[in-house]
Amino acid sequence: MLIRSATPADVLAVLPMVAKICALHESWDSAKYGFMPHPEQRYEKWLTRLANNEQSVFLVAEEEGQLVAFIVATVEQEIPIYRLQEFAFIHDLWVEPEHRQKGIARQIVMLSVERFHQMGVKQIRLDTAAVNESARRLFASCGFRFSTIEMLRE
Repeated sequence: MLIRSATPADVLAVLPMVAKICALHESWDSAKYGFMPHPEQRYEKWLTRLANNEQSVFLVAEEEGQLVAFIVATVEQEIPIYRLQEFAFIHDLWVEPEHRQKGIARQIVMLSVERFHQMGVKQIRLDTAAVNESARRLFASCGFRFSTIEMLRE
């Protein structure tokens, strides 16, 4: 398994995985994740920019020439009332179902953590869906902790 920085040439192969993660999120909570049709198409330009951006982490996992996982995270500016000026935010992590339980997600998360550490970013944040217990276990095993609980009312 090769985990590497994504290139603009990888974006088209990542988009079907984006479609899957969006569909999964929407199935969990359509009020929170009510996507426009074909959300993966809206990711294309953004991911292409991130593949060329030194202030982001966009990694892919490749097996036998096929992309089987990705993570995308960016450096965000904190609002100016806090001491912390910037933080990294993990937007999406996906591993194709047939490649799960092999440690790929943990490896790709930990490599992302290391990349942000090398950039000097002091904090990494992420959100997980309320029903996604496996993601919470994964992120906890990578050193993440709960900080807030988002609530929603329609």
